[in-house]
Amino acid sequence: MSLSGNRVYAGFGLGAIQSGLFLYEAFVSGNFNRLVVAEVIPETVLRVRENGGYLTVNIAHPDGIEFARIGPIEVLDPAIEADRRQMIGALAVADEIGTAVPGIRFYTSSGAESLAQILAAGLLAKAEKEGPRAVIYTAENHNHAAEILEDLVISQVPPARHEALNHQVRFLNTVIGKMSGVITGRDEIAGLGLTPMTPGSERAFLVETFNRILISRIAFTEDGACNEAVAGAAFQRGLQVFVEKNNLLPFEEAKLFGHNATHALAAYLGALASV
Repeated sequence: MSLSGNRVYAGFGLGAIQSGLFLYEAFVSGNFNRLVVAEVIPETVLRVRENGGYLTVNIAHPDGIEFARIGPIEVLDPAIEADRRQMIGALAVADEIGTAVPGIRFYTSSGAESLAQILAAGLLAKAEKEGPRAVIYTAENHNHAAEILEDLVISQVPPARHEALNHQVRFLNTVIGKMSGVITGRDEIAGLGLTPMTPGSERAFLVETFNRILISRIAFTEDGACNEAVAGAAFQRGLQVFVEKNNLLPFEEAKLFGHNATHALAAYLGALASV
């Protein structure tokens, strides 16, 4: 399988969710001809580049593990000026964007090289060049990640461009009830029968096959009305496996206080039992 289609996907963070959800689904959809990701760990950037832009994801099925090779991916280090410029250029032409960093505090954790500033620069370039409309999936496990990121981005954009930006972009919350993790250490990876991210890497991505991800309803209309028929006609997603909901909050809370809470409880009990 190779990249085809006519859409561009751009992401921030190259962990298990970015690799095993956003990049994987974009790759297998056949709707994208370019995948671009900003990653702050230089070794990860180097390893994927040395592997020709390809990485492997381990996908757990009920009857075994599938090894999925994804690429080519343009992996950029935002700490390097040339890479940062490339990322801004990719954002200007991107149709779908996904943030998958450890938490919302990482939106602004690197100053001029921060996610929020780079995203603002890319979206401003998109508005000025009248690039394609885009949606931004925020995957930071926070009920209001999209609103927080939008406010941060808007604060970096001149007021005169706010209306143009609103016409071009929608920030979306997500509910990602997908088990995922990064396995480290060659012995651990080998013991679990996994394939490392790249040959010789001490990191492996392991995710479950589940991909029914819920997202905010998309509405690109002049009055902002959230109408399913109008929204669907206005913006066709390349990541078609995701499911839009008019009100995402009940699903977000069920995931955080049910799914995540159960995992936390198991971890606490394991710690108490010294497991």
